[in-house]
Amino acid sequence: MLPIEQILPELKQTLEQTSTALLQAPPGVGKTTRVPLALLDATWRQGRKILMLEPRRLAARSAARFMASQLGEKPGRTVGYRTRLDTRVSDATRIEVVTEGILTRLIQNDPMLEDYAAVLFDEFHERSLQADLGLALVRESQEALREDLRVLVMSATLDTAPIARLLGDVPVLSSEGRAFPVEVFYRPVPATQRRPRLTDQVVAVITEALAHQPGSLLVFLPGAGEIHRVAHALAGQVAANVIIAPLFGDLRAAEQDQAIAPAAAGTRKVVLATAIAETSLTIEGVRVVVDSGQQRRAVFDPNSGMTRLTTGRVSKASAEQRKGRAGRVEPGVCYRLWSESEQFGLADYTPPEIREADLAPLVLELAQWGARTPDKLAWIDPPPPAHWQQAVELLQWLDMLDEEGAITEHGKSARALGIHPRLAHMVILGRSLGLGRLAAELAALLEDRDLLSPGAGADMHERIRILRGERGSQRIDPNRLQALRQQAKRLSEPGASGKNGQDALPTATEAGRLLALAYPDRIARRRPGNAPRYQLSNGKGALLREDDGLVRYEWLVAADLDGKAREAGIYLAAPVDLPTLETDLAAHIREQDEAEWDDKRGTVVARKTRRLGKLLFAEKPLTTPSAELVQQGLLAAIRRKGLDSLPWTPAARQWQARVTLLGKHYPGQWPEVSDQALADSLEHWLAPFLAGITRWSGLAKLNLHDALNSLLDYPQQQQLAELAPTALSIPAGNSVTLDYTAENGPVLAAKLQALFGWTETPVVAGGKVPVLIHLLSPAQRPLAVTADLASFWTNVYPQVRKDTRGRYPKHPWPEDPLTAVARQGTKKSHR
Repeated sequence: MLPIEQILPELKQTLEQTSTALLQAPPGVGKTTRVPLALLDATWRQGRKILMLEPRRLAARSAARFMASQLGEKPGRTVGYRTRLDTRVSDATRIEVVTEGILTRLIQNDPMLEDYAAVLFDEFHERSLQADLGLALVRESQEALREDLRVLVMSATLDTAPIARLLGDVPVLSSEGRAFPVEVFYRPVPATQRRPRLTDQVVAVITEALAHQPGSLLVFLPGAGEIHRVAHALAGQVAANVIIAPLFGDLRAAEQDQAIAPAAAGTRKVVLATAIAETSLTIEGVRVVVDSGQQRRAVFDPNSGMTRLTTGRVSKASAEQRKGRAGRVEPGVCYRLWSESEQFGLADYTPPEIREADLAPLVLELAQWGARTPDKLAWIDPPPPAHWQQAVELLQWLDMLDEEGAITEHGKSARALGIHPRLAHMVILGRSLGLGRLAAELAALLEDRDLLSPGAGADMHERIRILRGERGSQRIDPNRLQALRQQAKRLSEPGASGKNGQDALPTATEAGRLLALAYPDRIARRRPGNAPRYQLSNGKGALLREDDGLVRYEWLVAADLDGKAREAGIYLAAPVDLPTLETDLAAHIREQDEAEWDDKRGTVVARKTRRLGKLLFAEKPLTTPSAELVQQGLLAAIRRKGLDSLPWTPAARQWQARVTLLGKHYPGQWPEVSDQALADSLEHWLAPFLAGITRWSGLAKLNLHDALNSLLDYPQQQQLAELAPTALSIPAGNSVTLDYTAENGPVLAAKLQALFGWTETPVVAGGKVPVLIHLLSPAQRPLAVTADLASFWTNVYPQVRKDTRGRYPKHPWPEDPLTAVARQGTKKSHR
């Protein structure tokens, strides 16, 4: 009996009495396959279906197959599943296992979810973007429309506090599980190895485990590339009865099923897997886990609009999940490829995807739902503002949202296609250009993992030829090809034909034309030089492999890049020509006058340009640039050269330090005047003072102090003089300048004799900041530093007097400095 059976009666009773619950159960207890079946006889179901969300297609298919087998059926009868490219359901289906994006479409089409009695979120600890969105939408539907709708959140390592806060005071049920003890061995890379390779260490530990441990192995690696390298290294190194079985998302379905199937009698398996095997799946016979401790995650950069794959450490929760795979049926062992001390430094949980994802699909879904801002729904973690804003701007550029953030008719049509908004935009416009079939094929290919290996080149046209059967595809899963063709057919307009006929092969530039509609920010122009380096219209750099067939083209559209910050590698692209871009993107091409600084000539060079984003299409010189244009060129030069290139005076730096001090002690009342803040706001404070300056040499005449002071209104200028005075009067009768730029400033430096009788330490900033006193010798050398004059005269001065008066006998050194007359000169000068 599976451990979850013990808690099923309590779970069923709970859902009879309340509509929402949390179920926390460790791996292997049977929650994925037993809970939905147990709820089939619930009275509240009233003939409606149970919907269960799984984060991955393999998990959804595997769970549905297992549950169906428990009923003596095949998937598609009582238990069915829906994924993006594969559906097995019928009128008899009562349990639907779906991947997460399916739920969003279901609830948008029917906010009441009238066909469903319950929604189960499995493996919710993975915190995928679609799971967070699905829960937010289901929760709103439940509260506003369907009080009887049951919601059950299930996970193995769920941090229940945040989700419990979101759902309110709901029951939390826990299953103790049936985990057998798992012994942990730490196998970090030897310190003597100067340039360790993950592959070498993994292979060494696998070899050790095969020699000393019985049973099959499950090896966690960050990605398919590492899996292939380890598999290649193991080839010929293991016994004949050891089967090497890769397991990752891009494998054929049959190969995935083979990897998770029990090892045949007399054999052992070494399953090389990504995080796909971390949850939901049970691989029979595994009692040894080898954990590389690494994971690969997609991280979105809102500045570039690109997503990059990053490889980093797993969290403690993930490490525990992986370890638990070794203790499913008997005691096991787990080898961790890091040190025990490093274990303590791991993050507790993997960051939820909503913090790091491209939010364009989510924003469009919420606009359809009627939520124009994220605060309209309840979130466990709200979407990051920068990511949200980037998504809004993209959708407005694609005419899917209006200026108020409401969804447009074009946006509704795009959302209905169920693909990324960029690709939906391409499909819809492609139909109007007579390229509907090609657009649908490109969208199907780009929504899925690449058909070809990374070394196959970036040409999207080559993928189209394979999809249409024009090129050999022996190494590609025929089922996957068929699924892609079905998806392309679904996205094609009924009865539509290509520009040159339904069966005519499109050209490479026609593919590029369509991709430019989806990725206008990734149109690329080759830079001068031999290397295939490109500039993207979003301003970033991109690099194509030198042996790639696309290097001969000046203009490309990069549909997929690795997202590296400095120079992204181009994975998928197609050529495009400038006249087509000028036509199709005319509304977004900007003609404007620009100015750049020419260091050689020491002046501004002006030109009229045509640009798409940062990408230059054409230019011609301007012989008589306007004063405003010259000013722009000067400001650009100052930004490039740095703020230190301006004619700073001591008074200007003191002004900056004084305002900074007041800003610290009066938050929000004074402008930010750091070098970075000043550089970011040059147009505001410096530009008005550049009138008449046309050359760099003219900046020498700039009164920088007055320019800076313009950041303050007149009352603030008066307050600055009062709260942060430039000088203070001292007992000797003269005024001494304060140094606000000094360490721990402001600092007043004066001869010790000039401060006799001064017991009260001066203060600035309305009494909030004491002035630091540097007491100097007659030779202007520092004798002492204090922020407490009274204490100095009492406790420190006697020793200073004893050590110093012999060197300066002409100057007064009274025993009582508090009653002595302050003076600047010698004894003789004051007789």
